[in-house]
Amino acid sequence: MEQVFLIVILLVVALVAGYAIGRKSAEDKFPQMKKEAVEKSRSTLGGQFSEQLAPYLPDFPFSPTEARFIGKPIDFLVFKGADEKNITEVVFVEVKSGKSHLNETERGLRDAINEKKVSWQEYKVPEAVTKKPEDAMGSAS
Repeated sequence: MEQVFLIVILLVVALVAGYAIGRKSAEDKFPQMKKEAVEKSRSTLGGQFSEQLAPYLPDFPFSPTEARFIGKPIDFLVFKGADEKNITEVVFVEVKSGKSHLNETERGLRDAINEKKVSWQEYKVPEAVTKKPEDAMGSAS
């Protein structure tokens, strides 16, 4: 019986010691983890801000009024000539800052465009969807 009691006491002491060591270790790491999280968040927000601001920067190669922010999977579509109501080219623009690189989706889009796998499609909404409710009822009487 004394051995069981001694084992229980040792287990409790070991658990308390393990908890204290783990807590101290986490407290030591927390400031660094917090700092890294803030830096990453700041970097992400800075990148998002610079993406949307890009058309107004002096070295942006297109007219800001012809650029349309999309966000995902590409930052901008530029409709060259839209200011003169004569679109001559559509340009896909991905804005990067710092050390960022194209992700897998962006690379796939770039490759599809470079391989001229781009097409035009028009979709006509069914008339029943756009009809006013009174038009539908008026035709029944």
